[in-house]
Order: sequence, then C-alpha cells, then structure tokens
Amino acid sequence: QVQVAESGGGSVQPGGSLRLSCTASGRGFATYAMGWYRQAPGKQRELVATILINGSPNYADSVRGRFTISKDKVGNQVFLQMNSLKPEDTGVYFCKINVQGGRHYWGQGTQVTVSS
Repeated sequence: QVQVAESGGGSVQPGGSLRLSCTASGRGFATYAMGWYRQAPGKQRELVATILINGSPNYADSVRGRFTISKDKVGNQVFLQMNSLKPEDTGVYFCKINVQGGRHYWGQGTQVTVSS
C-alpha cells in the first residue's frame, strides 16, 4: 500500500505563485510516473502535469509556460511550481502516483484558490 499526501495549497491573488508538494510513502513500491490533476467545482478532474521517473514532463496546454513539475531523485516526491496564477486555476489539486505493476494511488487533494 502506498500513502500519498499533498501540501502547499492556499489562497493567492491573480499573478501570484504557489508551490505544491506531494510525498509518497510505503513499502516495496517503485514509481514510474507522477502527476498533478485538478478539479474545479462542477467540473471533471483534469490533468495538469505529469512527469516520468526519467524526468520527462508533460503539461496541459492551459498551464504550459506557467507551471513547472519536478521530482526528487528517488521518485518519492513530486512538486508543482505554479506561477502567474489565474482565477481559472482554482480547484482542488490531486497528486497521483503510478507504480510498477500497473497500480496507481491518489492523495486527498489540496485546495488552491486564486481570487482578488
């Protein structure tokens, strides 16, 4: 079993920045991909950014150039640096960890609110 915990959400004005962190813990797992997803009120959960264990990133068009995903060497932590935040970035941000063997694990989510 893998536990996933996010942190770093909060409220910020448009144009501001936030950094999200996610830590995966447990025994005997090997990560091959990690990612951030978000869900706005009344909308489906959507991909924000993913990163493979080799460091290769992928971004949604809506955040490319403003957000940066990164990870630690081992693959237990993933980060999301969010700059130039917009009101439409508001939502609950979830971390997803994909492990070898085909399973994946979600965190509980952290709220990000962008408002003036």
